Amino acid sequence: MEPSNDTGVCIAHVFRGTFAHSTPDAPLEILENKVLGVDNDGKIAFIENGEDVDSLSDKWGFKPSVVRQLEPHEFIMPGLVDTHIHASQYSYSGTALDLPLLQWLATYTFPVESKYKDLSFAGKVYNKVVKRTLRNGTTTACYFATIHTDASLLLGQIADRLGQRALVGKVCMDCNNAVAHYKETTEESSEETRRFIQELLKKKYPLVRPIVTPRFALSCSSALLHDLGDIARNNDLHIQSHISENKEECQVVKELFPECKTYTDVYRKHNLLTDKTVMAHGCYLSNEELQVFREAGASISHCPNSNISICSGLLDVRNVLNHKVKIGLGTDVAGGYSPSILDAVRRALDTSKALTIQDPEHQTLSFEEVFRLATLGGSQALSLDAETGNFEVGKDFDALLVNVCAPDGPMDICGPEPIKVLLEKFLNLGDDRNIKEVFVAGRKVVPFADTA
Repeated sequence: MEPSNDTGVCIAHVFRGTFAHSTPDAPLEILENKVLGVDNDGKIAFIENGEDVDSLSDKWGFKPSVVRQLEPHEFIMPGLVDTHIHASQYSYSGTALDLPLLQWLATYTFPVESKYKDLSFAGKVYNKVVKRTLRNGTTTACYFATIHTDASLLLGQIADRLGQRALVGKVCMDCNNAVAHYKETTEESSEETRRFIQELLKKKYPLVRPIVTPRFALSCSSALLHDLGDIARNNDLHIQSHISENKEECQVVKELFPECKTYTDVYRKHNLLTDKTVMAHGCYLSNEELQVFREAGASISHCPNSNISICSGLLDVRNVLNHKVKIGLGTDVAGGYSPSILDAVRRALDTSKALTIQDPEHQTLSFEEVFRLATLGGSQALSLDAETGNFEVGKDFDALLVNVCAPDGPMDICGPEPIKVLLEKFLNLGDDRNIKEVFVAGRKVVPFADTA
């Protein structure tokens, strides 16, 4: 299709109405009566005043009749970003929440994850989790898979086919006394990680990338951690792991790595703390460790549902923000029972309020701040904010078209309300029924095509 204008750009979508997003300076910015155009490459071509449709159509070469006019009870917001989710644990989400972390891993997680050697089982679960998260508005997901390379590659293939932006990690672990058959040798883990990265990159998926994934310090030898740090550095790759999730874990790490001053120091000394690193939880990080995170440019994934559900701890997000550390939200399925970032928004607010109950001097997070964590904050945490996270010209159009008055939806609107009120209601009460359409890089991925 040739552009019918002087800009040299073909316009694929044009929306007119209200847009809500975040900027680095404002947790919530509402753009009312705007026209937003998306080009054939899925990027935002322009955002202009709604009164200028005719002049914009002349400039960009679209017919005014193609403009989609949003209803007063509709708005468009950025796609939700899940900075930490275990795709391989989705099959038992909503159950098995009766044990603390280390016992939970041994009793439930490792036995289930060992099943992913079976590609038919892996394909069944991975199709379901990618579809479910997309339905719930997750346009970007940072996935843990399992130690199985071929099943991890399958997860990348499924994310690409269904149109989700994803970082996919083949899990690495050479230490596992709890379930002896679910681990690798150091050499196997390093070599299979290299094979996973090479084969995934060879596919040249536009939105799916590999991420180096040591499970956590307890399950990896120092030799393996060093290897993975080198692999990430030599290939300029993202890194994900866990840190300071519960007190027992922190104590065991101290015993296993006595030469390291802190849990953070373990990752830092193995070259695994970079500006492309995202670490889940961080409930017990000291202020000194947060400063190290800040200096390294590393990020935290706040997983409030999981932190509460398996009684790990309460992360003080305000303190993380005060230290200027990048932070986003994660569902942490299946330690977190919900695959929806909307749930993470609610649990993040609940956690902040619980901290305020404990300490009235604590500054409770606002819904606007948590909205930013779920969108722009998540893209910043994954070092993808140059591509997505809000509505800036040149960024990919990752977006949700929200209808707060969806038929048989979960909430009632009793009269005309400002968009800020409708957004707050959606964040607190909405679900997938309110998410009318989902776009990733300009492609409408929900509702699903028949082939999906």
